[in-house]
Amino acid sequence: MNTENHLRERICQCGASMFRRGLTFGSTGNISCRLDDGGWLMTPTNASLGELDPARLSRLDAAGRHIGGDPPTKEAFLHRVMYAARTGTRAVVHLHSTHSVAVSCLCGLDPANCLPPLTAYYVMRVGRLPLVPYHPPGDESLAYACEALAGTHHALLLANHGPVVAGSSLENAMYATEELEETARLFLLLQNRLTSPLTAEQVEDLRARHALW
Repeated sequence: MNTENHLRERICQCGASMFRRGLTFGSTGNISCRLDDGGWLMTPTNASLGELDPARLSRLDAAGRHIGGDPPTKEAFLHRVMYAARTGTRAVVHLHSTHSVAVSCLCGLDPANCLPPLTAYYVMRVGRLPLVPYHPPGDESLAYACEALAGTHHALLLANHGPVVAGSSLENAMYATEELEETARLFLLLQNRLTSPLTAEQVEDLRARHALW
């Protein structure tokens, strides 16, 4: 069931779940879901994901224009470029989750793939994670930087900012975001220790076995 009312409830439930588990805090982070008419629902500006009201979610049309509810987050363009670049996208999650942000602040990351394949589930849910260079939050230049990568990657890490993850459903987008955050935590825990990530052959085997989004 993906009626608009159902999606409104699910956005609020997922936001509250992530807030309770410390994946977001204050009024940071935003969630959106695509509607059957091509428009989307989005969490409003200055709203805590832990205290969302289904009736006050922002409603945008297919062109990204605000047509109902409270004003959308200033980061709505991050969601717009993911929907435009990836036709199968039904939801987008953007967080400022602590460990992912910490990784995004490190020097020496591979900008084409900034987390190693430490676990099979990271490969299956996230795959390759490019680093988007720093742009001020809310600046349209960030949209162009994300747009350049969104067609080939459903998960992006914004430097000094946090992850943006698209999914074929709200649940899949949330699960991938959580897997990214947990892998970032593992990566930081393992700093300065010898690690044994999956090999290139093991990664390709997983990609062949699973229809990776």
